[in-house]
Amino acid sequence: MSMMDRWVRVELELQFSKPFVHIVFGARQVGKTTLINDIIKDCALYYNLADPEERTRLLADPGAFRRECEALSERKKPCVVFVDEAQRVPDVFDAVQVLYDGNKSRWRFILCGSSSRKLRKAGTNLLPGRCMLHRMFPLVLAERPTAGHSKTVIEPLVELPGTDRLTSQFPPADIEERLAYGELPGIVLLDEADRGIILRSFTTAHLEEEVRKEALVEDWGAFVVFLRLAAAESGSMINYAAISQQVGLSQPTVKSYYQLLEDMFMGFRLPAFKRSPRKNLLSTPRFFFSDVGICQAAQGITPGRDVVLSNPGKYFEQWVIAELWKRLQYIGKGKLHYFCTKDGAEIDAVLETTDRIIPIEVKWTERPSRKDARHLLRFIEETPNATDGYIVCRCPRPQKIADNITAIPWQNL
Repeated sequence: MSMMDRWVRVELELQFSKPFVHIVFGARQVGKTTLINDIIKDCALYYNLADPEERTRLLADPGAFRRECEALSERKKPCVVFVDEAQRVPDVFDAVQVLYDGNKSRWRFILCGSSSRKLRKAGTNLLPGRCMLHRMFPLVLAERPTAGHSKTVIEPLVELPGTDRLTSQFPPADIEERLAYGELPGIVLLDEADRGIILRSFTTAHLEEEVRKEALVEDWGAFVVFLRLAAAESGSMINYAAISQQVGLSQPTVKSYYQLLEDMFMGFRLPAFKRSPRKNLLSTPRFFFSDVGICQAAQGITPGRDVVLSNPGKYFEQWVIAELWKRLQYIGKGKLHYFCTKDGAEIDAVLETTDRIIPIEVKWTERPSRKDARHLLRFIEETPNATDGYIVCRCPRPQKIADNITAIPWQNL
């Protein structure tokens, strides 16, 4: 199968040409290694530190990495050295620093990893003036076309520039398929009959391996219970006290587990919107898993369409929020919040740009109505710079619900 194009490719190709150390963050299975290998076709040295034999070799002889880099013949173009899962051998960062400081043009180091905690800790000395950080995420909508839908020309809520440059896309999918199995590249290329089982196996094996390596979890059984509760509550406000009581762990431990999920790029916090004249706002952040397929598997259930259809609105909201969040992370500007008051007024997402505030509701309906827009209308009335609101739903074409409220199909996000 030919290489499927990714939106971030052009950005990485441009940045990799610059004389810095490059660190690429991202969860396991988002396609980091595949894309980087396709970009750097003339790689001089490749280290896969997920391989126990390679990792043990460098741990036993910390100087081997530096000596092998120095043995490369000097040439006009920098020698590309790609280290996958670099956080597994922290001494690599020290060696890279010494080599880079000695000769900035001889090597081009690309370090890839799936744990931001260890990468941040090990790579601290690389950052000032030496390092460029890049992020990769599960697929965005532009990388995987919609099935059986003709797009209506409408400005996207968060535009990814350059999507017209994509030379190939992943197989098309309807919304139920996306909600059932998520957007990990390796999963969407499998036969549908295999996706749920592979997702569950991957989540269990990957999490146990990574969490144990983080050495932050003393009781694996308690962590599994925490994980299932956190996944079941994905999209809800974080309630440390309730989870602490159910799992039998201290609140500081529960907080550290949530942070661990973020550090492994498995989830993110959605902060509350606070720039409202209302005095009774809730301020606790919500936590979302960054992929709905992983979210289901982390609950201890096998992902599938039947799971989604038992509560489609919940997973639809999580997918939309994650899609908007991924785009904002890629373009590096704009903020995403949610809005909720103590008396029950709630808006699923509030998108904040340099000059606009856009409230967004997510509804699992094909027939949006003015009733669906009541909180949006009041929010716009009360909030400066909020002039228009949107309902993301399953309607076939954009619809005007009120003068300043538009319902849009999810395909037109």
